[in-house]
Amino acid sequence: MRCGAERIAEAFAAAHADGRAAALMPYMMAGYPDAGTSRAIALAYADAGADLVEVGIPFSDPLADGPVIHAAATAALAAGTTVAGALEVARTIAERVPVVAMCYVNPIIACGPARFVGLLSAAGVSGLIVPDLPLEEASDLRHHCAAAGVAFVPLVAPSTPDARLAAIGEAAAGFLYAVSVTGTTGERAGVGGELARLLARARARTAVPIAAGFGISTPAQAAAAAAAGADGVIVGSRLVRAAGESQDPAGAVRELVAGLAAALSGAALG
Repeated sequence: MRCGAERIAEAFAAAHADGRAAALMPYMMAGYPDAGTSRAIALAYADAGADLVEVGIPFSDPLADGPVIHAAATAALAAGTTVAGALEVARTIAERVPVVAMCYVNPIIACGPARFVGLLSAAGVSGLIVPDLPLEEASDLRHHCAAAGVAFVPLVAPSTPDARLAAIGEAAAGFLYAVSVTGTTGERAGVGGELARLLARARARTAVPIAAGFGISTPAQAAAAAAAGADGVIVGSRLVRAAGESQDPAGAVRELVAGLAAALSGAALG
């Protein structure tokens, strides 16, 4: 059985082999706008061309997230979404595309790191992102992830010093998450020049693919992130907003993901 890091590597490689400028990784909030619809959204992502899917586990104080994803997490929790329920959403598509769970550290502590990682593995999750867990405090969780075949995916930002970036890059499994801007998640007017600089710095300090996220919301911005050197592109707030605003959430996100996938394919051709 392939471990999570192998599945993630294969997804990045397959996207590039298919002529895509970067792998596409849409984000969704599990349990939003409700449990059944979030499963339909997951399937729509896979149908529309996602190479990987990031599934957010709702938490009450998501410090890395802007207002759209924060509101979605609040709504999902109010509707009764639990860690187990969120992972059922992941299970829906885990055999079709690699799923990377995004979870803040408090639910992991409450569950217990070993048990939490066991739940990820049982649901077929390939990777884990914990945005509020510093590298220095991650050794126990990284150990459990490695033992269970779940890739531990760390984050770097434009403000990350070179020495720290090297340590994080060396510890990365699956891929390295490059935060494209200083700030929280959310839609922005464009992809800034600091992303290209961060990607170049990270490229020299890690052996795994690098995916760019935060502030990427349109097909043009996805293509710009790929042109800046990203191996993968993560789009979240725009899709979560569409899921909350549309009468047909799955249909709305399917159209958006298809447009992002087409832009990345077009960027490769260009």
